[in-house]
Amino acid sequence: MASSSAVGKLSREEFRRQKDLDAARKAGTAPAALDEEGRPINPHIPQYISQAPWYLDTGAPSLNHQRRPDYDDSSSKLDNWYDRGAKAGPAAKKFRKGACENCGAMTHKKRDCLERPRKKGAKYTNKDIQADDVIQEVSAGYDAKRDRWNGYDAAEHKRVYEEYAAVEAARQKLREEEIDNQTTTDLAAVRKVAKAGKSETKVDADFGSSEDEDADEDKYADAADAVGQKLDAKTRITVRNLRIREDTAKYLINLDPDSAYYDPKTRSMRDAPLKNVPAEDAKFAGDNFFRYSGEAPEVQDLQLFAWQAAARGNDVHLNANPTQGELLHYEFKQKKEELKDTTKSSILAKYGGAEYLDSAPKELRLGQTENYVEYSRTGQVIKGREKAKARSKYPEDVYVNNHTAVWGSWYDTSTGTWGYACCHSTLHLSYCAGKAGIEAAYASSAQHLLSTSDAPPITEKSEKIPETEAQETQPAKVDQNYSKKRIGEGDIKLDQGKLAQAVLEEKKRKARGGKDDERSNKKIKSSLESGSHEVTEEELEAYRMSRRQTEDPMANYVDEDI
Repeated sequence: MASSSAVGKLSREEFRRQKDLDAARKAGTAPAALDEEGRPINPHIPQYISQAPWYLDTGAPSLNHQRRPDYDDSSSKLDNWYDRGAKAGPAAKKFRKGACENCGAMTHKKRDCLERPRKKGAKYTNKDIQADDVIQEVSAGYDAKRDRWNGYDAAEHKRVYEEYAAVEAARQKLREEEIDNQTTTDLAAVRKVAKAGKSETKVDADFGSSEDEDADEDKYADAADAVGQKLDAKTRITVRNLRIREDTAKYLINLDPDSAYYDPKTRSMRDAPLKNVPAEDAKFAGDNFFRYSGEAPEVQDLQLFAWQAAARGNDVHLNANPTQGELLHYEFKQKKEELKDTTKSSILAKYGGAEYLDSAPKELRLGQTENYVEYSRTGQVIKGREKAKARSKYPEDVYVNNHTAVWGSWYDTSTGTWGYACCHSTLHLSYCAGKAGIEAAYASSAQHLLSTSDAPPITEKSEKIPETEAQETQPAKVDQNYSKKRIGEGDIKLDQGKLAQAVLEEKKRKARGGKDDERSNKKIKSSLESGSHEVTEEELEAYRMSRRQTEDPMANYVDEDI
């Protein structure tokens, strides 16, 4: 049905007419309904598709709510990205007001500067002032924000091609030099020379050629065979030799399943199978013991040097000529030490600072000093000068409105708010009043007002109470009413007489079945009028003493012998 959803409640006659019109449109006897743009609407479309929801309804028959909205996708293009490292024109020659104190650029401040921190900034030297950065506004769309390749320059991949081409050219040149220096009449060598000097052959751009693979076999020829393993240069699969059958297998030395782990794939056991036997006396102490003991580390260094020398084009092979490799390694270490000393002396001659190399160790320089500092028991400095604290680049200890302390240096326990320690003011950015503010804050506190209020009328019983006891109970009652500590917490001081009376009252209350009478109602009313808690510490302790412990396993135990 292509009728509008904006039509209100129809009468029976209007509804019948609408149904007849829809049937005529479906039969083709009546013209189809037109939308806002003059396009006909198919009458066979169901109503749940043609009827627009209430938040997209325009009051006229339309199918625009089913079409994809047109939006500008120019922000989703991948060629719109930041120009990294772009500078705005030439740099200034003099420092400008408001610029970065470190580099002199106007687009950022000192704390946001990414240049190396200078000993004296551009503000004071007027030298090497950097140009302003280009601040760009890149509006990326939904697709551009989530595209991992957005901003990538495909031309950067040419560097990879150039690097591989340079390596291949160097390898070809090295092969030609070896052939030129070779003077032999061997037929195999002649064929190799002829094969290397062949003209260019047709090469498939996608898969290469088999001749290139044969030429690349020379890359791994030197490192093909090593002691204790068989290495295939093409597949790069290592097949280790099996152990001698007269030796005991590693996994049979200790049959405990919690002992050292044995890898059946590589036939290796890195840890010692017997932990209680010293490594020197054990028959097998693990692969790691042989790998890092004796002359094994030196052999590994020598092998690594031979591989690196062969990769640089030198004719060094540790297995073919071990003496030559040992001599070259020794000469390499000597030249390395001489070069290191030469570099050190040249740097000291150019920049100086040889006196700092003869300083004491860092442990002594940081642990001992000639400065004498004497502290008190509270941690205050009595004699000497305290070590200066490291300060950050952000502002610290900024006092405003005549304050001598920062906000949050004082906490009011009665109200649970923070304030200033200099004037006890809990209002942020208020003006400091000093000691007068502290006295005013204390005078206006609830504890002070309650303690200085008028005393109740004196009766005969109250005359018998000593003045010292009345003075002690009054602050305690004030602390009980206005402190944030709950009843029953902290150090509790109980009056034994009041406790005995509270236990007796609790027994009477349980004997009555927990029902309150007029006496208890009067007691609650008097406690509310006095401003104290309904339950005192003694009453709470009496309730704890007389209540039934349901989790006690001996609660229902009754000794029948008594």
